[in-house]
Amino acid sequence: MPTYYLTTPIYYVNDKPHIGHAYTTLSCDVLARFKRLDGFEVKFLTGTDEHGQKVEKSAADRGMDPQLFTDEVSQNFRDLTAQLNFTNDDFIRTTESRHKSTCQKIWRQMVDAGDIYLDSYKGWYAVRDEAYYAESEIVDGKAPTGAPVEWVEEPSYFFRLSAFQDRLLDLYESNPDFVGPKSRLNEVKNFVKGGLRDLSVSRTSFSWGIPVPDDEKHIMYVWLDALTNYITAVGYGEDQHDEYAKFWPADLHMVGKDILRFHAVYWPAFLMAVGAPLPRRVFAHGWWTNEGQKISKSLGNVIDPVSLAETYGLDQMRYFLMREVPFGSDGDFSHAAMTHRMNGDLANDLGNLCQRVLSMVFKNCGEAIPAKPEQLQAADNTILASAYALLEKNRTQYDTQQFHEALKSIWDVIGDANRYVDEMAPWALRKTDPDRMADVLWVLCEVVRVVAILIQPVMPQAAARLLDQIAVPPSERAFSLLHGGASMAGGQGINKPEPIFPRYVTEEQDAS
Repeated sequence: MPTYYLTTPIYYVNDKPHIGHAYTTLSCDVLARFKRLDGFEVKFLTGTDEHGQKVEKSAADRGMDPQLFTDEVSQNFRDLTAQLNFTNDDFIRTTESRHKSTCQKIWRQMVDAGDIYLDSYKGWYAVRDEAYYAESEIVDGKAPTGAPVEWVEEPSYFFRLSAFQDRLLDLYESNPDFVGPKSRLNEVKNFVKGGLRDLSVSRTSFSWGIPVPDDEKHIMYVWLDALTNYITAVGYGEDQHDEYAKFWPADLHMVGKDILRFHAVYWPAFLMAVGAPLPRRVFAHGWWTNEGQKISKSLGNVIDPVSLAETYGLDQMRYFLMREVPFGSDGDFSHAAMTHRMNGDLANDLGNLCQRVLSMVFKNCGEAIPAKPEQLQAADNTILASAYALLEKNRTQYDTQQFHEALKSIWDVIGDANRYVDEMAPWALRKTDPDRMADVLWVLCEVVRVVAILIQPVMPQAAARLLDQIAVPPSERAFSLLHGGASMAGGQGINKPEPIFPRYVTEEQDAS
């Protein structure tokens, strides 16, 4: 069985989860579900990043011990995975003992390779970003991200990042799909071409972190600690651990665009230093705004993903986030856009198609799916061919993280099916040619079957209800059955259909 290993970034626990965290994990959940349905053994990892100065400060502000603070906040992220129906196989915390031992192992390997040395650091540091910045990057006393910076002078171990400049550039040239989307690859290349300085990888001015082996006055730089989680979770360095051999290198690290540099520059250099294989791909998605405004706590417009799901419906929210904007670009959340997708794409297009077709089947075909036709007409073959072609299209789109394009392809077929209903007019055929009516309705039920199986990664609950309505058993919902040879024989009884995507009406509209 082929394998697929994908990861979210591990989330920093100085605050509670918001729409950005949900968006990243959702995109991985959708991809993990797709791969499982397509016959892959999947490992899907998420978790929390719990060390560093920012966490120590947040805990102090709450008057809490850092470990108790991280226990509490990490649980919020773990809870989110259940609340939003995410299917991660593992949840890693950087305060776990398995992670501490992996970090210390990789540190020793870097020392043995001659890639870590002791010196002192003088320069700008942004606690909010847990990142170092060159003088040339400071604008009006702030980091390029807008974070406040402070001048830091302390003894520090350094990683010889400068020694990896040419090898990194070779990596990007020989593997242009290493970073996606393509515009982000150019950013990474330009950063590396601008010259790499050795990277400070330890701190002495605070203590909340993983101790440096053989020098416990130092703790590891939080990004060296954090990035290592991806190999901790598959048992790197453990004797006879088959997960590392099975799943590493990772097929995809999904990240927000603000942390691309760490994943596309520092992480491959760390792995090169210890002789480990590099991940196959890093994809950086965009950010969300709220009704056109940047999301921030100070503006009070942070979007809570759980309340969003409660307001609009979980599958509706999942669909909107994956469909509304080209994945990789920035997007704007608005109530109007959400309502448009729910009432247009879901209620009118897919919901209406299913309700029309299944109501006619229930009413006119003895409450059972018609038998598969012995002879199909040209129009039937055309719509069925479009439906069966979707899987191959979707595979390419999912592998390149074009989730919006995958959904658009499916909705194009839904639009074709709605036009096919109008052109065939089965309600008229009921009187003039009932056999042809039955054939048309079978074709439509088969298109609904294919569509419902393909939307499972994005809308698992709605897809399951739809497949239940056309009596497709749970054992027959994998992608291996998305072809004409596995089409429905027909004859299975159905219950009276119920709408799966009701129109969204606000309380004000209801009152009027």
